[in-house]
Amino acid sequence: MDTLPDNAAHILVVDDDQRIRDLLARYLFEQGFRVTTATDAASARAAMRGLAFDVVILDVMMPGESGLELARDLKSISSIPICLLTAQVEPEQRIEGLETGVDDYMAKPFEPRELLLRLQNILKRGRGPSGPRDEIKMGDYTFHVGRGELKRKDETIKLTERERDLLRLFAQRPGTPIARHELASDDSSGSERAIDVQINRLRRKIETDPASPVYLQTVRGKGYILHTD
Repeated sequence: MDTLPDNAAHILVVDDDQRIRDLLARYLFEQGFRVTTATDAASARAAMRGLAFDVVILDVMMPGESGLELARDLKSISSIPICLLTAQVEPEQRIEGLETGVDDYMAKPFEPRELLLRLQNILKRGRGPSGPRDEIKMGDYTFHVGRGELKRKDETIKLTERERDLLRLFAQRPGTPIARHELASDDSSGSERAIDVQINRLRRKIETDPASPVYLQTVRGKGYILHTD
């Protein structure tokens, strides 16, 4: 496969139908997108803990947590664009989906070319300053989300795996406070106090003055927030 540019939009396809996952992954890659697939809501959440996505294509009818439930939860904590796919076309279900705040809605079976046009429109609307990005900038520092690479101008700054995970999580929700318990939820240490220690270490790598942070700030009573340029 050809190598895609670093700024290629990254699409998360969530569908329990392997045929549709494979079709979309192949077609969207050919159209210049990076694609990650997930079989259900749990695997989608796991993917989103490690990567930042530009759009989620989400099947409504899935075993366990439904696509509507996942969409509702994602929209409550982030502005990531979502396009719902459904085998049902009843107006009530479309309305319920749109009420969750999703950005578009397509019925199966669908024409891939039409889905591509809808994705392009979503990206034009949604890739603003607060939307998901593949790179985040903090002064002289740039964090490349996909590679998990932090640079200060041309110098690569060494990160631990945990620091990489934290920056990826903040990159999904720039400018939004994230609670300590949420930051600790996928950490093997499981301690909110451990998060405070890890944040302090991360500040030493991205702040000019870690004692007076400009980018990675504490939100009293809530947790932490990452401001980006």
